[in-house]
Amino acid sequence: MDAIRTPLTQSSLVGVAEDGEVGGAQRVEMRFVTSEAEEEVEAGPSSDITALLLWHHHGYRRVGMFLCVYGVIIFTTAFLLAYAAFSGRYHCSQVGGQGEDDEQSGGGAKPPAEVGAGLYLGELRAMMKRLLQEEEIHNTVSRVSRASHPPGSSEGTALASEILRRFRQLQMDHTWTESLYATLQFPHRSQRSSLFLVDSAGLMSEQIPLNPSDYCPYSATGSTTGGVVYANYGRLEDFNWLKSVGVSVVGCVVVMRVGGGVSFAEKVWLAERNGAGGALIYPDPADLPQDPRRLGLNTHTAVSEHVHLGSGDPFSPGFPSFNHTQFPPIQSSGLPLIPALPISATVAAKLLSQLTGASCPSSWRGRLPYVRCVVGPEFTSKRRVKMSVHNVMTPVLLNNIFSSLESRVEPDQYIILGAQRDSLGPGAVKSGVGTAILLELARTFSAMVKNGFSPRRSLLFVSWDAGDFGNVGATEWLEGYLSMLHLKAVAYFSLDQAVMGDDVLSAYTSPLLVDLLDAAIRQVEHPKHAGQTIFSQAEREGGSWRIMKPLYLNSGAYSFTAFAGVPAVELRFTEERAYPFVNTPSDGVSRLQEVLGGRLGVTGRSLGELVGEMVLRLAHDHILPLRITSYAQTVLQFSAQLNKHAAELQSRGLSPQWVFSARGDYSRAAETLQRAIDYSDLHDPATARFYNTRIMRVEYYFLSQYVSAVETPFRHVIHGRGDHTLSALSEHLTLLTSDPERFDEKRFRRQLAFFTWTLQGAANALNGDVWSVHNTHT
Repeated sequence: MDAIRTPLTQSSLVGVAEDGEVGGAQRVEMRFVTSEAEEEVEAGPSSDITALLLWHHHGYRRVGMFLCVYGVIIFTTAFLLAYAAFSGRYHCSQVGGQGEDDEQSGGGAKPPAEVGAGLYLGELRAMMKRLLQEEEIHNTVSRVSRASHPPGSSEGTALASEILRRFRQLQMDHTWTESLYATLQFPHRSQRSSLFLVDSAGLMSEQIPLNPSDYCPYSATGSTTGGVVYANYGRLEDFNWLKSVGVSVVGCVVVMRVGGGVSFAEKVWLAERNGAGGALIYPDPADLPQDPRRLGLNTHTAVSEHVHLGSGDPFSPGFPSFNHTQFPPIQSSGLPLIPALPISATVAAKLLSQLTGASCPSSWRGRLPYVRCVVGPEFTSKRRVKMSVHNVMTPVLLNNIFSSLESRVEPDQYIILGAQRDSLGPGAVKSGVGTAILLELARTFSAMVKNGFSPRRSLLFVSWDAGDFGNVGATEWLEGYLSMLHLKAVAYFSLDQAVMGDDVLSAYTSPLLVDLLDAAIRQVEHPKHAGQTIFSQAEREGGSWRIMKPLYLNSGAYSFTAFAGVPAVELRFTEERAYPFVNTPSDGVSRLQEVLGGRLGVTGRSLGELVGEMVLRLAHDHILPLRITSYAQTVLQFSAQLNKHAAELQSRGLSPQWVFSARGDYSRAAETLQRAIDYSDLHDPATARFYNTRIMRVEYYFLSQYVSAVETPFRHVIHGRGDHTLSALSEHLTLLTSDPERFDEKRFRRQLAFFTWTLQGAANALNGDVWSVHNTHT
């Protein structure tokens, strides 16, 4: 990345934190003094042994032999106990002395090599729990969300400077900023976006008022006029139902609900693909509560979200953002070609109440007042809708802020924690909670290092810019360091939107981290149910497996796995009743505290402890606790689906045998590697390093090498997006029975080849050396 390292303007820094603040480690000197009395006591046994030896010369041979055997037993027992104690300390701690002369640019967060060289995992866990504090979490959320702070604004710059200062006060090993220019989109200052009802002659008959600050970043600009079609959540199945009943959306303005497991970008993309002329997206009371007296949205409030089907700067897809005056931009294929606007429930009710046409399915019915569920596209008054969007693209200087604790054992392996810093609104949930937990974890681990913790791997804490525009800051950093991250990044923890309630935990995760997460939820107490772990509470409510969910496009963790091949997870506490204020001007700390019953600090600390528990294991264990066999099960499920269509495929001259073979090779390679790890001497640094390097690359192996990172940035065949993915292949496969005429044999052969060879490549890589790979096909 052509990044500029620039220190942000900041106030004078505190150079040294007081020992009392972090419970600073104290060196205890112990002296052993032997008094004359003690010497006399010690002389007793010695004299007895001498006497016994004399008795031996007088013929007491049996006693002498007994004493010899007894002495050997005592010596052997003492030796084994000493060895076991030393070995346990070595396994659960790090050997000091490596890199004693290293410079510490952050003011010396590392302890002397001999301090804390014997801390067990249990001791580290107890230390972390003792140091984590809940008070500062609430204070930080309040500070971050006191006003909107979009990228490039004065409030955003001031917040960045404050976070940089707070990192430096922690005396981390390294703290720095990386700056870059990215193209963001904002509403035009003089021309406002608008929505009109026009008559059959195209003349304006009524203007529908909109909030000028409500917009969808990266919408296409311009105007469109047409009928209105209601498309429920705007999912693929929703558009397919409209087709099945003969309702065309071509040239129409499509009205869709927020939610349904589909991002704004996906809704607009599907509307465009089906021929729509524009898109309007509103929050329905059925999905987001809209009674202000019961923690709900105002009916005049819209929800804003970007509509770029991707992440990062859309004018530098797949590569880092440069100065656009020197390097001509390349436009992302994920930018929409139709205008899109967020509207309130009130505006949506005004439009949908005037529609005629086919009735909706019962599952499409929302709770808008005075609205019959019909799909359109005609109005009862024969009027149409004209929408106009006036946004402008602007280059903005972004600042990502980094702070690290460098390991002395494997400093080139990073465990990364990050959170979005910016927000178009107050952003208590959107950016405040994540920033607060990030800073608290940085403070906690820094204090642990001062108290004797010596992590095996380095910890990297990052505050990202421009998250509201599609994780731009994080993605541009990934693009700049893509060639090295799969060799250095162990895992990524996204703290974005971590607290939206205090009841239900969700983990959007790579399968490689499932075992690590399962162990962590057994250690951490549930924030709402005292005396119960998160695991036990989840088991009471239907099973802990419900916690695990796949990564999704707008997640802060998604790009790390789908683009860079780094295992990633995003953890979140929610309520059964959705938190309605995200991406609105109402997302303030007072609203969040109302939802949580004043328990923001408690819940934030619990989430921080959960993340900290997982980070602690990754930073402590000799062998990385990642489940390398996890993807074998995913592919096995697809193989079963493929097998059901074996007859149809063979009738077309297609054989699923190659996929079955590649799956078998991958499963065997993963199991063989796991067995080799289980039976190896993991205390040997070279052996541990050898296996950890192979474990860290497993996720990376699932990035398809057969598609372009510029044209198809999300190359992961399981989590990515595009024709090369397992989901696209599965979707195409279903056409064999559901709609054989649409099945494209040539395209399917290409998809099958891409997936099979990516899987076979992963199997070959896990096998290790080329002489261990035997690809003999007959």
